[in-house]
Amino acid sequence: MTSTFNYKHLYYFWVVAKEGGMTRAADKLDMAVQTVSAQVRELERSLGYALLKPAGRGLVLTDAGLAAMQQADQIFHLGEMLPAKVRDAVSSPTVRLAVGISDGLPKLVVRRLLQPALSEPNLRLLCHEAEFDDLLGDLALHRLDVVLSDRPAPSNANIKLYNHALGSTAVSWYGSAALVQQAQNKFPASLADVPVLLPTGHAAVRTRIDHWFEHLAVQPRIVGEFEDSALLKTFGESGMGVFPAAEWVHDELLAHYDVQRLGPCGAVKEHYFAIGTEKKVQHPLVQRLLQASSVS
Repeated sequence: MTSTFNYKHLYYFWVVAKEGGMTRAADKLDMAVQTVSAQVRELERSLGYALLKPAGRGLVLTDAGLAAMQQADQIFHLGEMLPAKVRDAVSSPTVRLAVGISDGLPKLVVRRLLQPALSEPNLRLLCHEAEFDDLLGDLALHRLDVVLSDRPAPSNANIKLYNHALGSTAVSWYGSAALVQQAQNKFPASLADVPVLLPTGHAAVRTRIDHWFEHLAVQPRIVGEFEDSALLKTFGESGMGVFPAAEWVHDELLAHYDVQRLGPCGAVKEHYFAIGTEKKVQHPLVQRLLQASSVS
């Protein structure tokens, strides 16, 4: 990057790329099209590469433009956060913790995993639930402090992420009193006869449960599959079917839902991870989560 690089030029390019054309960008910026175009050309000149190319009636990013856009997204997202951070700094002292929650992670487990941080008197907790890959993208852009998940982040040459194990827990089967009584005889073979509810593939434990059934040569009578763990338990409580859940939250499960434990899901376990951008965690509340992790 040369000394002539100008962040205002980068901002105009960013708006053009987001709007998909010079005219729409000029309308948004309330500027003349020629002015916006000239600013983008100045950026291209300072970088030494074309960032945009014609496509039909609009513009698309070149490979260099894609790289510039990724950086611009980070820069201007951080800029948008600046007023709130300054305002928070001069108002009441708070400790902000932005947590990404993988949509395959059971809600009762999330509550237990975050418990060590909840004792912070000045806590401002921001929880964002989404698909795993989307959360990792937000983490890489520093929109999140940590991601809690039931699987580790995969290796990626473009994004440096670190997996911190929080532990694991056995899985058991639960259900309404009537279904548990019906299924107790010849369990777990009885899971071929009673209705069964399962998490979808969003939950990492689903593959392990499927393998467990295969190992037992049991064909479960699946009547429902759920992405939302709380919804799965609600339908299980209603008597729609028996369902698997982490033994770690056994007491909370029985306190929140009118269900009983049927039996263990063999050696199947759920594993929990805190994923961050640092090998040595700096955020004090994330450190507290790791130090308190004792899931077993």
